[in-house]
Amino acid sequence: MAWGTPSRERRVLKAGHSSIAVTLPKPWAEAMNLRPGDLIVFDQNDDGALYLRPAPVAGAAGATSPYLVQAQSFETPGVLERLVVGAYRVGHDAIEIRSETPIPPERVEELLRTARRLIGVSVVAQEPNRLVLQNFIDPSKYGLPQLVQRMKMILIAFLEESETLLDRRTRSRRLTSLDEESERVLALLVRQLFLASRDWSLARRIGCPDPRQLLEWRVVVHSLQELGRLLSEITELLNASRERPAADTAALRARLGDVKVGLKAVVDTLIRPSLGEACEAYAQVAALGFSARESADKMGVTARRAGLHAATVATQRSAACLSTLAEVAVDRAVSLGNETVVVAPA
Repeated sequence: MAWGTPSRERRVLKAGHSSIAVTLPKPWAEAMNLRPGDLIVFDQNDDGALYLRPAPVAGAAGATSPYLVQAQSFETPGVLERLVVGAYRVGHDAIEIRSETPIPPERVEELLRTARRLIGVSVVAQEPNRLVLQNFIDPSKYGLPQLVQRMKMILIAFLEESETLLDRRTRSRRLTSLDEESERVLALLVRQLFLASRDWSLARRIGCPDPRQLLEWRVVVHSLQELGRLLSEITELLNASRERPAADTAALRARLGDVKVGLKAVVDTLIRPSLGEACEAYAQVAALGFSARESADKMGVTARRAGLHAATVATQRSAACLSTLAEVAVDRAVSLGNETVVVAPA
């Protein structure tokens, strides 16, 4: 929503005998639907910055009102699941599914399975024509840095599982559970971002002291989601592969190790910004992209049939995701101060 571009400066006015006041920008007040007499909530940051937002209206529909899904058809599998996940991700605590006809057993199982794959969600009511899911987590207990660290560990587990498949040539027993855990954490990360965008006080408590950083966090979450998809794809390819040339297998193993090292470096500097370490991580993942492309170009027909070539291409695309994360890390480090990094000549 565009609020216009009001002046950033406001003159402090005298109000009464001992009070002072500042006027609100008209575009912002109109966008927030504010009227004379409405209440404003103030939040103060540690550096003295003051944030304000309209106070919740008593009795208004909000987080306590269930998100209602009035289902009329159950012919397409997955639609109810996506609706529930979407409602969870945008911040609804209660989700109610109603139908004029009994909900088919396969759709009930789909909803129960969906609840199990969302952190903090349980089924609190189940009737033939009605099912209610309720979220019980306190959003302030799930910091963005901690969730990103948790996602990093899941991605490392994907990489280690792929390395195991290269060594033993056995089918993965962990792929399904890793996929589900990745989806759980990513859904919660998106939910936290939505909630933080509506509550600046919550944003600060979960690791985003400046609301403008929510844009950076959104890029981080999107890149982690794409990285999870790619690493899952690599594991799937190695699950299905049989004949593997030794040289190509060694090359892929090296690239997987590089991705693991780059992932750790990038996430560490995202969580604890340092301009020097961020620049080093950026150069590291850029080199990974080049080496992965060279490895893929050298692979022959046998490697392509075995899925090694496609897996190596996926590591190259993983390097691109890491590069995006490294760019955010550099931006974040630059925004924190005037630190200077001497860049050595090539």
